[in-house]
Amino acid sequence: MVESTPYGFRGLAVAHVTLKQLRYFAALARVQHFGKAADMCAVTQPALSMQIREFEHNLGLNLVERTRSGVQLTEKGRNISERAARILGDVRSLIEYAHHADQLLAGSLKLGVIPSIAPYLLPPLLPLIKASYPELELHVRETQTANLIEELIAGKIDVMLLALPVDHPDIDMLGLFQDRFLLALPRARKMSGGVRADKDMISGERLLLLEEGHCLRDQALSYCSLTQVDSVNTFGASSLSTIVEMVAAGYGITLLPEICLPIEMRGRSIDLVRFVNPEPRRTIGLAWRNSSPRRRDYVELGRLLQQARPKLGGSANIAAPQTSAAARTPRRSGQRVKS
Repeated sequence: MVESTPYGFRGLAVAHVTLKQLRYFAALARVQHFGKAADMCAVTQPALSMQIREFEHNLGLNLVERTRSGVQLTEKGRNISERAARILGDVRSLIEYAHHADQLLAGSLKLGVIPSIAPYLLPPLLPLIKASYPELELHVRETQTANLIEELIAGKIDVMLLALPVDHPDIDMLGLFQDRFLLALPRARKMSGGVRADKDMISGERLLLLEEGHCLRDQALSYCSLTQVDSVNTFGASSLSTIVEMVAAGYGITLLPEICLPIEMRGRSIDLVRFVNPEPRRTIGLAWRNSSPRRRDYVELGRLLQQARPKLGGSANIAAPQTSAAARTPRRSGQRVKS
């Protein structure tokens, strides 16, 4: 039996949904205004409105509430808009794949990167890509994790470089390497080379972290077991460079990911201390829609990223643990090692 709806017969009508209707509805859902959506799609407003009504008729659902000021999506309309965005993203990926199916890393690729990774991995990565795959047209989008996930599902980007894991059923992941955190303190603290940092060393200190929304902040708070953040100060900082300058000036301490050290430690009066085992760390990796046909491209991009990974130089001022027998004996965390 075919289910009947106010718009017709749902079981029979679904087959008539077109990509044009999906594209028009996705535009309308984005701007929630018929005139602006028509401009985005380069059509007249009556033509777009007619396609939206036909789309609703074919689905047997009311997707929008029409008002004098514009439109609002119904609850089902919001759900359909998310699905439409995914379908359109998959179609774009499919077309791109068809154009370059016999080539690796060719054509257009939209890469999303979080701010705590982009300045440190992109400089060594981009020349590698240019030299190895000159046919690749790379577009980079830098923003926070939540935005990247939303844009990936909507098909606005193809793959994202971030800290894993990503908890989403439509996303596949590829872990690349571990990025350890180190404790950064003003050089005036004069830490001994035989000391390992721990949570107690952070307790009571003024901890400087990135503003809310950055996953690096959440990871640091999780390691420090801070359920309340009264002792945490962000200054509205959106970059690690700002945090490092504040630490160097003596305004507090912070946790720094290892990949940032070759850049952020240049000329800064900061000492670094490794943490006791197990050291806090994050997993750097790639993530993409599991429906994407370009997995081979993403695996190759991961190989290039592993090759581009910044190596920790000798100028990072790390207070490394002693290698003597005394250093190898168990001790309380934060306790100095006698040489």
